[in-house]
Amino acid sequence: MKHVPSTPRRRFLAGGLAATAALALGRPARADEFEVTRTKAEWQAMLTPEQYAVMREEATERAGSSPLDKLYDAGIYHCRGCDLALYSSEAKYDSRTGWPSFWQSLPEAIGTKRDFYLVYPRTECHCRRCGSHLGHIFNDGPQPTGKRHCLNGVSLVFKAA
Repeated sequence: MKHVPSTPRRRFLAGGLAATAALALGRPARADEFEVTRTKAEWQAMLTPEQYAVMREEATERAGSSPLDKLYDAGIYHCRGCDLALYSSEAKYDSRTGWPSFWQSLPEAIGTKRDFYLVYPRTECHCRRCGSHLGHIFNDGPQPTGKRHCLNGVSLVFKAA
């Protein structure tokens, strides 16, 4: 096999293919893949600008800004977008990150995808019913799962038990 020296153009094309593959692996689910769908205007009408940015554009709320971070009452945390029950207060813990954190979700409540936004791969989590962005899952949480579901409080609604 003949060796072909690398050229700037070949390196550029190879890099472009790698970037395209990374984007494809981390591609957001399409809105029509969810049970609950709304138009952009409908989402904007029901959410504040910050809620819309986080839930529909995958932004992150400022650390320490959510009153849900320090709430430890018994109850269930629901999706603000469709009211699906997502997390039990029994799985909530103080991660000291400034965001509400849980070591597991309720069964069949969330979906995940790979996120390459900060270059390194992360696991993004979203409501499985409406696709609203919730936050990310990291491998530095407590037992029994070892997971930290680090969530944006603006994506959640707490309902006391």
